[in-house]
Amino acid sequence: MKFKLLFISVSLGTALLSCSSHAAMRQYSATQDNSNWEVVKTTRLQCQLNHEVPYYGEAIFKASASKNKNLTFNLDMVVRPDNYNIAGLKAVPPAWRAGLPARDITNMKLLKKFDGELANKPAWEMLTELEKGFHPTFYYQDWQNSADKIAVGISSVNFKQAYWAFLQCRDELLPYSFEDISFTIMNYQSNSSKLTKESQKRLDKIAEYLKNDTSIESISIDSYTDSYGGRWNNLDLSRKRAKAIKDYMVSIGVDEAKVKTTGLGEKRFVDTNENILGRDKNRRLIIQIAKM
Repeated sequence: MKFKLLFISVSLGTALLSCSSHAAMRQYSATQDNSNWEVVKTTRLQCQLNHEVPYYGEAIFKASASKNKNLTFNLDMVVRPDNYNIAGLKAVPPAWRAGLPARDITNMKLLKKFDGELANKPAWEMLTELEKGFHPTFYYQDWQNSADKIAVGISSVNFKQAYWAFLQCRDELLPYSFEDISFTIMNYQSNSSKLTKESQKRLDKIAEYLKNDTSIESISIDSYTDSYGGRWNNLDLSRKRAKAIKDYMVSIGVDEAKVKTTGLGEKRFVDTNENILGRDKNRRLIIQIAKM
């Protein structure tokens, strides 16, 4: 009986050892020799901080022009998920500080056929951990081999100088986005083709954006007047006002073929013409911008 129990015990231990030997943690991370960080900047609309993860893909931090200049993080995988899962994200200490515990940062959803993405707050947290020398690392169950788990580490080696350049690039981004300028109503001073001060500031903002965005597909400029001055004079005035805005846009580099103008004169009043406030609203120009 004792021999039989011993045999069962030894067999079970051998089986467990055999099972555990088949399971593996496949790890992907740059080494000290091939850890590269690169800042990608083309315009004042977007900055990227890229880090290659050898044999896996790329980690990308991105900031875009907007009021808050929020960050996003993208884990660009060469082989994207084959099903839905959750990846845990931890801040792992470097080898020379191995005595420190890893710290949980967040969880990241893995969506079928999509790269992994994180929003502003966890993206900033990853950057601050990298600045401290820690390695943000994602852990998840492999969708190709159920016996394996995956660890994807973001190396902090050679990080700080690129990070500083990225922060400077982000600081220079425009404090507004395409959505902020894609639809604009501007107004004119009375009996003049001169914009109000507020509208001129708005036009300058649009111009600065257009200088940086090459993906603009079309710009529509519709000009209207109030009812004072005569119908035909107002129609001519509205056309001249629209053309003046077009000429300005072309002068800053916008393709003339992309800009369409329409002078509508006294058509489509939005308010009464019986008082100054109403006439100010009717005396307007609308700019609509579309992207590819």
